Amino acid sequence: MSKDQYILAIETSCDETAVAIVKNERELVTNVVASQIESHKRFGGVVPEIASRHHIEQMTITLQEALDESGLSLDDMDAIAVTEGPGLVGALLVGVNAAKSVAFAKQKPLVGVHHIAGHIYANRLEKEFEFPLLALVVSGGHTELVLMREHGSFEIIGETRDDAAGEAYDKVARTLKLPYPGGPHIDRLAAEGEETIDFPRAWLEDGSYDFSFSGLKSSVINTLHNAKQKGIEHKAEDVAASFQASVVDVLSTKAVRAAEEYGVKQMIVAGGVAANRGLRAALQEKFEAVDTELLIPPIHLCTDNAAMIAVAGAVAYNQGHRAGWDLNANPGLDLELYSNRTKLSTE
Repeated sequence: MSKDQYILAIETSCDETAVAIVKNERELVTNVVASQIESHKRFGGVVPEIASRHHIEQMTITLQEALDESGLSLDDMDAIAVTEGPGLVGALLVGVNAAKSVAFAKQKPLVGVHHIAGHIYANRLEKEFEFPLLALVVSGGHTELVLMREHGSFEIIGETRDDAAGEAYDKVARTLKLPYPGGPHIDRLAAEGEETIDFPRAWLEDGSYDFSFSGLKSSVINTLHNAKQKGIEHKAEDVAASFQASVVDVLSTKAVRAAEEYGVKQMIVAGGVAANRGLRAALQEKFEAVDTELLIPPIHLCTDNAAMIAVAGAVAYNQGHRAGWDLNANPGLDLELYSNRTKLSTE
């Protein structure tokens, strides 16, 4: 009987200090997340310097908690995986240096992981992948459609040309004077409102799988500003419902069209906005009519966590990818370049 494989992963790309352990690529052993939401709430968004300081304070505590929960030790780990990018450079540095320290002290292999690859692989904790597949990545900093023909291979077929969907959610939330993080509040209000305002849909050129949410964001802000000048009041619930309807319509329509054109077996939804109830419902409804399986991770695996980094790290590790002791934070790490690098390491 073969020995079980354990991968410990560290994630500190933004404002969550997270450590997880995954067994045999797909079995979650423990997943500990220390959130900083309360610290950043009063600023209306993540303050990079504060995020970095919190990571330093929480890193060893979170690591020890994960080990205690698992009943395992660092000696039991086969490799240490860590998010190397993209993300906030100061935050990433804390995780990268912690992972390098642990790997060096225990002489364990070190594996650098792309944050978005992690979000995609969070779905593999629920069900095995069937290729080819498409991933709709929707988060605060990313909105893209990613084609995967095999493990570790990522081809971007569409991406945002300006604001990411999650970024637009947060900016509209601030305009409506909603607390940070704004996305969940918009989603909650949208469920209580009606689509009374015809906000634009940015379809772009025929056949394009790119996205654009800057115009929609500006339209919401201008609509509210003009209404205020004229003494007209729009219900926050209706603004939220109208805004979300536009975002969800574009995302779900392009996802279905791409799935049919590329003939994929699965459509995976990934990223923090995958927790949005309106988006989940629209995708589930539209994919009932096509011959593509829809995979949406449970809520706790949508937001930043280390379990997703452990799964992606395990795949990279088993494909032969290793990082050197010169591994550094890479805040602008490109997903396709990461994909090519992983392939090259196995040749």
